[in-house]
Amino acid sequence: MAFSPSDTSQGLAVDAILTSVGSRVRALRKEKGLTLQDLSEVTRLSPAIVSQIERGLANPSFTTMAQLAHGLEIPVGKLFPSHEDTRSPVVRKAERRDLKGVAPEAVGEAAYELLTPDLNGTLEALWVVTPPGHDTSDIPFTHGGEEFGLVLSGKKDVYLNGQRHQLEAGDSITFDSTIPHWYRNDYDETCVAIWVITPPTW
Repeated sequence: MAFSPSDTSQGLAVDAILTSVGSRVRALRKEKGLTLQDLSEVTRLSPAIVSQIERGLANPSFTTMAQLAHGLEIPVGKLFPSHEDTRSPVVRKAERRDLKGVAPEAVGEAAYELLTPDLNGTLEALWVVTPPGHDTSDIPFTHGGEEFGLVLSGKKDVYLNGQRHQLEAGDSITFDSTIPHWYRNDYDETCVAIWVITPPTW
């Protein structure tokens, strides 16, 4: 198949991004003293895939990038080239990044949308909508940092190391993210909340 000039330029731009991402992954892996096998084990990605990404030969999904970022203990945004000079500080409602399939909390019909322009800063803000029946207790979350949540409407239970904290509209919570935590909505109403995490985890 022949490529038009515009196709070629777009392809070159993508290649440049993939090469940059690969170089960043390799540099961070070596900086942390990890082998390909080490990174493969912590990310649950095959050594071959990690190697291809490092050489710029693979076009990884956002989920794969998130796995790599977690394995390297950095925000996923740190793997991409920075364009802070052209980035708008405003995130329009229709332009929020949907973390469905990326954030493990976004199970079922739950919605997790990024309110910050990217994940290159020191905090991550999310618009969280959890319908009745939402439950993440199967896999308690633990990671570095701190979290803050504010319920705008509905109710939500936040469990910290098994202790239940019921939040209603107007209530907020702050906790150390290293404490095993999970969320449940056992009520009849959808819960809408704003969640802030520092440092970013996705």
